[in-house]
Amino acid sequence: MSHSEDKPYEYAVHHSAEEGKKARKRIWLIFWVLLAITTVEVMLGIFWKDLGVGWAFVKMTFIILTIVKAFYIVSEYMHLKHENTWLKNTLIVPYVLLALYLLYHIFTEGVYSEMMENWLY
Repeated sequence: MSHSEDKPYEYAVHHSAEEGKKARKRIWLIFWVLLAITTVEVMLGIFWKDLGVGWAFVKMTFIILTIVKAFYIVSEYMHLKHENTWLKNTLIVPYVLLALYLLYHIFTEGVYSEMMENWLY
């Protein structure tokens, strides 16, 4: 099938020019939101000592902002926001359970290693 000049892009266009303009506006909005979050992360990483905040606060802020960015990317670029609730839960719940499982092991192993260190020395 060849491209014909009298019907340009007939098979590639699925929306009107107005809808395309809305889609591009939405993409730029997503870009600016992600850029703002990334800028906050970078500035916090550079100036955290000058701001007088603790390293634990910086780490938790990085984790929270990274989760926010990941959620935003998955919901917008992977179109998860537009899916049914059961599909969202099918995709998200296993990762949440894995994260909780890993947190459980981090806390229990941390306590266990501290107990063993006190017992051995």
